Amino acid sequence: MHRPTRRTLLAATGITALAGCTGGGSGSDTFPRPLDLPTADEQLPLPAEPTALRDEARSGGPSKDGIPSIDEPSFIEPDAVDFLDPGDPVFGIATDGATKVYPQKILVSHEICNDELNGTPVSVTYCPLTGTVQGFYRGNTEFGVSGRLINANLVMYDRTTEAWWPQILATTIHGPWNESPEIRSLQEFRLIWTTWEQWRDQHPNTQVLSTDTGHARNYGNDPYGSYNPRGEYYDSGNMLFPRRVEDDRYHPKRVVMGARASDGAVAFLKDAIRENHVMTGELGETPVTAVYDDRYDTAYVYRNPDEQTVNDVDGAVAVGGSTYAPDSLPLPRIHTFDAMWFAWVGYYPETNVYD
Repeated sequence: MHRPTRRTLLAATGITALAGCTGGGSGSDTFPRPLDLPTADEQLPLPAEPTALRDEARSGGPSKDGIPSIDEPSFIEPDAVDFLDPGDPVFGIATDGATKVYPQKILVSHEICNDELNGTPVSVTYCPLTGTVQGFYRGNTEFGVSGRLINANLVMYDRTTEAWWPQILATTIHGPWNESPEIRSLQEFRLIWTTWEQWRDQHPNTQVLSTDTGHARNYGNDPYGSYNPRGEYYDSGNMLFPRRVEDDRYHPKRVVMGARASDGAVAFLKDAIRENHVMTGELGETPVTAVYDDRYDTAYVYRNPDEQTVNDVDGAVAVGGSTYAPDSLPLPRIHTFDAMWFAWVGYYPETNVYD
């Protein structure tokens, strides 16, 4: 039986239109360092040496920038949205001065949106092959799609140094356009994977990324399948690219809520958190607590070194006799995001996992 390649799937929606229009570039020993690119105080864990990860990279089909990032995004009011159904997935961010949401229907064709929040430059990134959405502070640079994949995951590059940044790892590795980058991790921010209906209920005045992206795309056609209802690639056991780790404890596309830090990684099955509302585990040797947020069908993971009792109370969370919103517990919160099981365990094979 013929299995379509990623290039074939993307060609059906015109995503490879730019393929071949940009060269691969040549390596150089000297690159400007973007001193204003915000990086984390601690480096996130890597599953192998950066040079070894480079050797694992393979072409995803389109070449460098063959999947074009959105670099001049425009936004519309919710009442002007006519291309989203209530159950369609969206990726939202709410701050004191900005509330924005990025439809999966749009980002599946671009994977990166270089935007601003309250005047701060950011990149919203989405990898459809691994089911991961990540927000990064980008300083004065922009991120683009390298055309390479590791563990089926998007490898970004920054347009100042041309270093590679695997999306899930959020950390520099060596690449052909910058063979000696400084190894460091990006500063991340949380994007909530939810549905259009749930996001709009909580944020009726949200700004919505519009289909006016500057690129001719059919945003009604997801080349990989569908999330509403979920089907084809997104729930199939078939893989378009090999996994780094063959771990069949769970279906490869089963969704986990993953959290990682310099001292380890932990994952909770999303449907288990949905059922239990509060779960406990360990990240490295530190006790952690995961709590469910039914407003968005998502979860948060907190360090809980003193193992304080945490209980669900009608959608709120009780800690130490007081109740809090699930995203506002008086505990250190760890950056947490959705991921397909194969993608998470491929990068973090020593992860603790709880079901």
